[in-house]
Amino acid sequence: MKTPLVIIFLICIPAIIGTKVFSQGKIDGFYRGNSNTTITLGAGFEDNNDYLAGTDETDIARKLYYVNLFTAYGITENLDVNASLPYIEVDDIKDVQDVSVFLKYRTFKKEFTNSKLEFSVAGGFSTPVSDYNIGGLKDIGQQATIIETRAMAHYQTNTGWFTTLQSGFSLKLEGVPNSLPITFKAGQALNKWYYDVYYDYQHSFGGIDYLETPPPQNFKRFGVDYHKIGGTGYRSFTNNFGAYVSVSYVLGGRNIFQGPGYGIGLTANF
Repeated sequence: MKTPLVIIFLICIPAIIGTKVFSQGKIDGFYRGNSNTTITLGAGFEDNNDYLAGTDETDIARKLYYVNLFTAYGITENLDVNASLPYIEVDDIKDVQDVSVFLKYRTFKKEFTNSKLEFSVAGGFSTPVSDYNIGGLKDIGQQATIIETRAMAHYQTNTGWFTTLQSGFSLKLEGVPNSLPITFKAGQALNKWYYDVYYDYQHSFGGIDYLETPPPQNFKRFGVDYHKIGGTGYRSFTNNFGAYVSVSYVLGGRNIFQGPGYGIGLTANF
């Protein structure tokens, strides 16, 4: 039996455009297995009615749509590689955004009578693949290359219940403030069903706030903090194909759009 593999959203939309549309942590606690492949095509929508300029609420609104292609491959039983590329549309601004590539390695595994404990490390990067514009709150990114590191603890029982905690450091180039991410996730992975809930947090080191300095502002230098909650539900229809739905909500932060997000998608395992 293969564990359902529905960790769909692996790259962040950095900076000022709003919530981390694809964030549930950069890595997940499940491994594809030697020579196994997962491909996911997802789409989603954010309906944000207010924007936090610094920590001050404004009535700036926007609607964001995205399509994301994700693939993961098990190089060995303990080593995975994944890649992701989103297409994003905000009003009349639309383009492919930043490609993301990640390697994840399981460094420790301990089996107990009714459960297991695993530790993993990961590293990767994201970088723009199109010459999208920056300089407004409806930009689709910050045109920055980001180098990522992560460490993760994953605990899972024989009945499929699991918890995962990960954190690390995001080194952002081209003047974008570095950040500290933390993600906690809990759920259950069954033969045909998977579901989880998560809390996602980011703290940026320094940076400026929207409207803090006289225009024109350097939008690359915005520091973005957020608190986000969400969940995912997945159903497999065959041994190889399934579908998911997801919801999320940005509760607050700094230089961030607040509000709900919704996603759907199809997953194939080979």
